[in-house]
Amino acid sequence: MNAEESVELEQLMFVEEPMDGDEPRVHPAWLPPEAFRSLGARRVLLHGEGLLVDTVLNEVSRACARYGGRVWHSPSWDVDVDLVLALRDAGELPNPAVEAARAAGEAALVELGDGGTLGDEGFVLARAGDVTAVLADAPAGLLYGLFHVVRLCAAAFDPARPPKRHRPALRRRMLNHWDNVAVHPVMGQVERGYAGGSIFWRDGRPRGDLARVREYGRLLASCGVNAISVNNVNVARTEALLLTERLGDVAEIADVLRPYGIRVHLSVSFAAPVVLGGLPTADPLDEAVRVWWAAATRRVYDRIPDFGGYLVKADSEGQPGPFTYGRDHADGANLLAEALAPHGGVVHWRAFVYNHHQDWRDRSTDRARAAYDHFAPLDGRFRTNVVVQVKFGPVDFQTREPVSPVLAAMPATRVAVELQVTQEYTGQQRHVCHLGPWWSEVLRFTPWGPGGRTIADVVTGEAAAGGGMVAVANVGDDLFWTGHPLAQANLYTFGRLAWDPRADPTAILDEWITLTFPPSATADAELVRRTLHEIMDDSWRTYERYTAPLGVGFMVNPGDHYGPGVDGYEYTRWGTYHFADRDGVGVDRSRASGTGFTGQYPSYWAQVYESPETCPDELLLFFHHVPYGHVLHSGSTVIQHIYDTHFAGVEEVTAMRRKWQALTGMIDMSVYERVAERLDEQVRCATEWRDQINTYFFRKSGVPDERGRDIY
Repeated sequence: MNAEESVELEQLMFVEEPMDGDEPRVHPAWLPPEAFRSLGARRVLLHGEGLLVDTVLNEVSRACARYGGRVWHSPSWDVDVDLVLALRDAGELPNPAVEAARAAGEAALVELGDGGTLGDEGFVLARAGDVTAVLADAPAGLLYGLFHVVRLCAAAFDPARPPKRHRPALRRRMLNHWDNVAVHPVMGQVERGYAGGSIFWRDGRPRGDLARVREYGRLLASCGVNAISVNNVNVARTEALLLTERLGDVAEIADVLRPYGIRVHLSVSFAAPVVLGGLPTADPLDEAVRVWWAAATRRVYDRIPDFGGYLVKADSEGQPGPFTYGRDHADGANLLAEALAPHGGVVHWRAFVYNHHQDWRDRSTDRARAAYDHFAPLDGRFRTNVVVQVKFGPVDFQTREPVSPVLAAMPATRVAVELQVTQEYTGQQRHVCHLGPWWSEVLRFTPWGPGGRTIADVVTGEAAAGGGMVAVANVGDDLFWTGHPLAQANLYTFGRLAWDPRADPTAILDEWITLTFPPSATADAELVRRTLHEIMDDSWRTYERYTAPLGVGFMVNPGDHYGPGVDGYEYTRWGTYHFADRDGVGVDRSRASGTGFTGQYPSYWAQVYESPETCPDELLLFFHHVPYGHVLHSGSTVIQHIYDTHFAGVEEVTAMRRKWQALTGMIDMSVYERVAERLDEQVRCATEWRDQINTYFFRKSGVPDERGRDIY
């Protein structure tokens, strides 16, 4: 690649102008200008009015200005067009071709049935002659339809393309930012953030880079996210003020994100009536407390009419909650829900509640049981605008956990599944770890047994009225948004799975590759695509191979959670133990002899997990303490599996690095170099994991590696 080609490629991969006069350029992630070439080279008619329609017009106008197309906004002339984007209730146009395209879309809806409804966010794409039509009931649907056309590239204009209706399966598709307004003395500006500082806050004040926030909203809308909370669930004094005297800071963010259909939510302290209101109590049954929350919430909606609602972490890891007053979580959640209900808001109440002052000597206490024990008995007591937000697994975002039984235990409650896009326990965006296949496994899990309803069905609910999907965000002020350029795929994949929880994660990754590395902007598009799939498709399982084995979890360094620390949490108050001794390893969570956690599942999985003979290999040590010589379903012993997988994991990461090196000169050099640097670190860290884990278990068990490899 010569110097001129290098400059041209860089222009294709980065936003051309700085976001701010004093800010460096930022990588456009999966929306580089080149991704809009197919749209921008065509003649487009936009028909309809509204704030989000204006956003569509702006997107199309920019693309057409760059690539030579033309755009008209109705009312318009009788012009020849290739694409029409129209609201269904907009008036007729004096354009036979456009009206024919609209008629084709309407006919397609009739044929598809369901009364022809699209809802607030749905759209239909259809062809009529030489025209592609995108029809929507509401402006948000038109915005999502536009980005779908961008994803399809030239395929959107294929004459043989059949009509298809697109509607989100989930009504709320939300990201939680664990961003601190004031820098936390331990956790920093962003708790569990691995991509620099916050894009919203800096040193106790708003960051002020609204152009960056606007670009972020654009990225989220393009993959289907429609809600975010803008501050940490661990609400300190400065963050608490966002509800009252610093509400304007939140409103400013909401104003920037509104044109992309994204509603802002706020993490609040349950103790706000005391901390902010000067009341002597935050008791949810106290009338003065109810009045205070109603008034505070009314002021929020006066300033932010489309405010989404509150996010609450209560009675967990030191955060205040209703237990202080002898109340339960339904009492606490319903208090806030009552205040939000007149305005159409919701409260997301996290189920991450457990005793974090445990005695490691007491084997009867089991952190995995806690959420179910606290919340399952409350099913049916929560108001309809309460969403109980449940971590996908029963512990804490470990690389391999069973699906939380709480997700199946509350049929009369709106339940959301919570995922973690930020890679707290999966390499912290220093390691390639594509999470789509893992999330898909969770969403396809059938808690009542094979052939039954899935987790996707639970969080979707009837008529899309379920709790939806939520994830902890992974962006920061890094030039590549996520620190590791390939970690952008996790953010994109979350949005796409939240739109359709049954989608194929491999196909979603392929979308991301095509958008992020457009064929026209790469030297060898097929090599780039193939290489990225080879590196990323199985990367989550590769990470699992060289870290904690067989579902045991938490073999990380305390505090930062990066790198191996086999006994790091074994004798702490957090209640996450592997119980390795000279005879075996694993946590006995059976009903027969352990903590009884298996009994929290519906009968099918309760029976499967109860016995080491039927428990899946990948979860064996989560549910059972077994001898090192226990034979897995794979035919390997536990100890040999530990040795083999840790050696294999390092080999796979080394192969990733070698494959990436084959892309030298094929893609933008800044992207190439950042990924190469991260892969070097991944090889180093994976080697450390391998050697520490294998050495630990060799010294515990005294069983040598049957292949005679180096163990220290």
